[in-house]
Formats: sequence, structure tokens, C-alpha cells
Amino acid sequence: MNIKDVATRSGLPAKTIRYYESIGLIPPAIRAENGYRNYSVFEIQTLKFIQHARRLGFSVKDVGGLLELWRDKSRTSADVKALALKHI
Repeated sequence: MNIKDVATRSGLPAKTIRYYESIGLIPPAIRAENGYRNYSVFEIQTLKFIQHARRLGFSVKDVGGLLELWRDKSRTSADVKALALKHI
């Protein structure tokens, strides 16, 4: 899926998607032979997660921490709660 499609599906501008990629919130997109970024459904889910967290007022740095917890299947709920309480 190209960046235009991902932007439409995630509700984020392409510029923001490229920024999140550049700072490591989403992994670098696989490049097609023509050099265009090619994203998967996983990146759309991640972008929606980021957008939701940002709407809740989490900083970009804190979103990075949330993503680490989200991706870590061995995390405890106490870790998530601690980050949420820090935000509140």
C-alpha cells in the first residue's frame, strides 16, 4: 500500500507518516522497485494507535514508550498503568 492510501486509511497526512518513520515510531517502509514506500496493514494499525495516543495528549516521546509496551507481549499491566498514571 502506498503512502497516499495509508494516509487516507489512518487519517494522518503523508508528511506526518514520513516524520513518524524518521523518528522511529514506525519501522522504515519497504521500498518498491520504483522507490515508493510500501506499507502493510500493521503500519496502519500502528499509526491509528499513535494518533489515538496523541489525541489523548501523550507526547511523541511518551507514545514511543507506549508503543514499546504495546509491542512487548511479556509486559505487565502495571507497566502500562505506570505510564498512564504518569501522563495523568
